[in-house]
Amino acid sequence: MDILGIETSCDETSAAVLRDGRELRSNIIASQIDLHTKTGGVVPEVASRQHVTQINAVIAEALEVAGIGFGDIGAVAVANRPGLLGALLVGVSAAKTLAYALNVPLLAVHHIEAHIYANWLVDPEITFPVVCLVASGGHSEIFLVRGHGDYQILGRTRDDAAGEAFDKSARLLGLPYPGGVEMDKLAREGAGNPKAVPLPRAQLGPDSLDFSFSGLKTAVSHAVRDPKWAEVTRPDWAASVQEAIVDALVAKTLKAAKAAGVDHVLLAGGVAANSRLQAVMREACARACLRLTVPPIRLCTDNAAMIACAGYYHWQAGLVDGLDLDTRASERLA
Repeated sequence: MDILGIETSCDETSAAVLRDGRELRSNIIASQIDLHTKTGGVVPEVASRQHVTQINAVIAEALEVAGIGFGDIGAVAVANRPGLLGALLVGVSAAKTLAYALNVPLLAVHHIEAHIYANWLVDPEITFPVVCLVASGGHSEIFLVRGHGDYQILGRTRDDAAGEAFDKSARLLGLPYPGGVEMDKLAREGAGNPKAVPLPRAQLGPDSLDFSFSGLKTAVSHAVRDPKWAEVTRPDWAASVQEAIVDALVAKTLKAAKAAGVDHVLLAGGVAANSRLQAVMREACARACLRLTVPPIRLCTDNAAMIACAGYYHWQAGLVDGLDLDTRASERLA
């Protein structure tokens, strides 16, 4: 069973071929980072037009690398929510066309659900229940995954997402887009001191599993203009901001795992690629005797392999969609 996955929810045009839910035959990603660096962030209309330009070539390359033709595709899985509407529309239109022309099932996938399923590409034998932290540019959520398609939200951000806090703080520090990646690199290569600048960690009450990063952004905004911190180096700034975000993500995730009584933690989303988050989470899970699964960086950021993987389990459950499939800019997973 070869499933073609298509992902165009933001600024990566991606197509992948997954065989039998386990064997990743190809995963082609055409990034738009260079394009959006000029404006310091993703411009939705520009992203949509770029998807139109790239989608056919990306799908063709995914099939070529996988060593299959259009006639070998058994189903088409596509991200249809949440994301930039114009961008999603490009991928969904391509998926509908292929599903209709090839007379194969069309499988609509929630983008956040797909991030969770990136872990099944690393470990297809994951047993339920597990706790998964999904941290990205637009999302910071902790899920209890009780089974395939069975999710309970344990905690979510009350304001800004972790990735947004990274990117906007990076802009305050004069770092280029994408800010989170640049901050991680600067803190690591510059041997930044994570205790150089004291920054807040929002607790939101003793039993809360929710996040809040708006206060951190405000604190960084004020601190960078305060003469008191004028001598702090950029690596130290980067390490201090990064540590504040990582501390919150790790502490809440471990608390959620304990509350849910699970012994396995998953990481997912673009922020999961952060080297400091991975290191601190590994140490914390080891101390708590918890198993940790983290996808490789290429599967943490937006990609079609995770779409195909989630689509495979939809197909197994008989969750097939029609050609009236629509796109949605926002929709909670749970």
